[in-house]
Amino acid sequence: MTSTRREPRLKVAVLGATGAVGQRFIDLLSSHPWFEVARLAASERSAGKRYQDACRWRLGTPVPAEIATEIVQGMEPDGEMDLAFSALGASVATEIEMAWANAGVPVFSNARSYRLEPDVPLLIPEINPEHLGLIEKQRKFRELPGRGFIVTNANCSTTVLAMALAPLERIFGLRRLSVVTLQAISGAGYSGLPSMEILGNVIPFIAGEEEKMEEETQKILGKFVDGAVQPASMTVSAQVNRVPVFDGHTESVSFETTRPASLDEIRDALATFRGEPQELDLPSAPARPVVVLNGPDRPQPMLDLYLENAMATIVGRLRPCPVLNFKMTLLGHNTVRGAAGGSILNAELAMARGLFGDDL
Repeated sequence: MTSTRREPRLKVAVLGATGAVGQRFIDLLSSHPWFEVARLAASERSAGKRYQDACRWRLGTPVPAEIATEIVQGMEPDGEMDLAFSALGASVATEIEMAWANAGVPVFSNARSYRLEPDVPLLIPEINPEHLGLIEKQRKFRELPGRGFIVTNANCSTTVLAMALAPLERIFGLRRLSVVTLQAISGAGYSGLPSMEILGNVIPFIAGEEEKMEEETQKILGKFVDGAVQPASMTVSAQVNRVPVFDGHTESVSFETTRPASLDEIRDALATFRGEPQELDLPSAPARPVVVLNGPDRPQPMLDLYLENAMATIVGRLRPCPVLNFKMTLLGHNTVRGAAGGSILNAELAMARGLFGDDL
């Protein structure tokens, strides 16, 4: 399967369409060759309004013309949709996403609600496409009808980290690692933080974030054996900070490999990393899922965030570490690859693998 335009395109619903991540979904799907937004779903206060009236658009591009005057509907499941993308918060996602799956609709979720469930794939397509094998177990265990299932993408900071760790774990093994994040304010949603809290400030706490990074990384890098995921054994220690950057999470990582490696070997493993999305030429797949920069002061959000259409992890400052073996600086776009774009790529892989059924 290639990224050529498919007609007719699949009908998709965006759940939580008016929020920050919902807007990213709308923007990225507006020109998608396989998917077409056919339903905008949001809370009761937005339902019944035109999208442009219900949504305070925050992106630099205009609201897509074909979406602007569409009427926002409620969250009730619509079995006529071919799939749904969820930008819902965890407080409501648990019930609503499962209701859509029970209506026979595949759901690609950005929420944390089901990420660590043993029968739900926590998917980064370049890393663990075999984890889609959990869907068969999920359908049986939860008695989901038709094509219904749930696939989740990782926390945004976890995605940035896991993309860089995956090639290293495969080739050299990883024993332990420490990561310190500098996370953009857009990760808190709109209007996430009062200006007097964040301007000129660093907040060294984001509720639940450190636990997500530690647990999700082990599941993503785990092996799929006998129908279940065996979490990776490396020790992950995370410390997180919110900083006054609008988009883009930066991460400082130190890591220890299981097997000896040289700096050149580490750099080559990162730069040559490819996965199934690249082999299949999926529409949203970056040509280089990991981009290695050589400058002494890179990566930077202002200069490097949109490399590979903001779908890659950018690596720089790769060097020896006197405590662990190596250290590096990572950068990734938290609402594109770390949220909406990651979910869209998940759906592309599922479609390429025939998981939506032979009738589509």
